[in-house]
Amino acid sequence: MSLQIQSQTSKIDTVHLILDGKLDAITAPELEKFINDQMNNEIKTLILDLGNLSFISSAGLRIFAKARKMIKSRSGMVYFTNLSPQVKKVFDIVKAVPLSEVFQNVGEIDAYLEKMQNKVSQENQ
Repeated sequence: MSLQIQSQTSKIDTVHLILDGKLDAITAPELEKFINDQMNNEIKTLILDLGNLSFISSAGLRIFAKARKMIKSRSGMVYFTNLSPQVKKVFDIVKAVPLSEVFQNVGEIDAYLEKMQNKVSQENQ
């Protein structure tokens, strides 16, 4: 099975990628190219929806690590959502990302981001 990548842009500085299929040594370069092509300097938030990702290898984890490094260098964040059970297991085993970057769905991410922004606003008053 190949990897299908859908891209949605909800805000000028946010890209939401929905992955479907297998992310392995064969498909990882495709995702890396897609991310590099999509990630202009204005992008500060990358949301990766993994609900339909049926398999991930170390090659796929490396792509996620590279994306996190690139976005963090811009003071941005990468969030993972809708982890399929098998992908969640891999994340748990290898401690791929901090739990603060893993969410059940996009609504949960939005609520978290709103809370964090409100906290900063209150601190600045």
